[in-house]
Amino acid sequence: MNKLSPLSRFAACLLVLAASGAHAQSSCDSDKQPRPVALLERFISADCESCWADPATPRAGRGELAVDWIVPGGKGDDAPLSAAASRDSLARLEALQRAAPAQADATKHRIAANGRQLRVAHGLAFNGYVGASIELKPGARGPWRAWLLLVETVPAGTEGSPVERNLVRNVLQTAWDGAGSLSKPEQLRLFESRPMSIPEGANPQRLRVIGVLEDARGHVVAAAVSRCTAAGR
Repeated sequence: MNKLSPLSRFAACLLVLAASGAHAQSSCDSDKQPRPVALLERFISADCESCWADPATPRAGRGELAVDWIVPGGKGDDAPLSAAASRDSLARLEALQRAAPAQADATKHRIAANGRQLRVAHGLAFNGYVGASIELKPGARGPWRAWLLLVETVPAGTEGSPVERNLVRNVLQTAWDGAGSLSKPEQLRLFESRPMSIPEGANPQRLRVIGVLEDARGHVVAAAVSRCTAAGR
């Protein structure tokens, strides 16, 4: 029997606490949500305040999912968007083999139908944390790299943005290497759960999670986004 790590147990407790205390919401997960046909990743330098409000910002098309990263700039803490900047964006750029933008940049990944069922879920905010999880079913032999993104959804027209944004607030990376030592149940279910801290300034009411799955070549093969549904629906 596999033993949960202390972090995983803490994340599970957060998920349980959120579920037991949420009367208006029954679940926050990607179940029954359409699978994105493409992932649009937008990167903005923290130095470029005008980039956030640029009306020419690339927009997600029908069935597409957009994610927004604020990249630390040369001005450091004095950058106008520094409060939302994340060093995780640099790790993501490195994984994509892209340079940090001087102003803004974007890339789109087409996702072909392939039967991969990626699931994400999260609890409600509790003491500055959100319990979140990512799961691949069936757990086909990898290797896979999974990204679990805690994002703040900013509606279009809010805070000067011309488009809806899923602003990345925290990131969990995990590798499922498909090692031959995995038991049969583990091969059929690749799962990770963690407590994710909520950065200062983030609005807990706007938080949700996005999952991204990549193959060994770095190609995005699946994505999922959570949605909180009301009890009884």
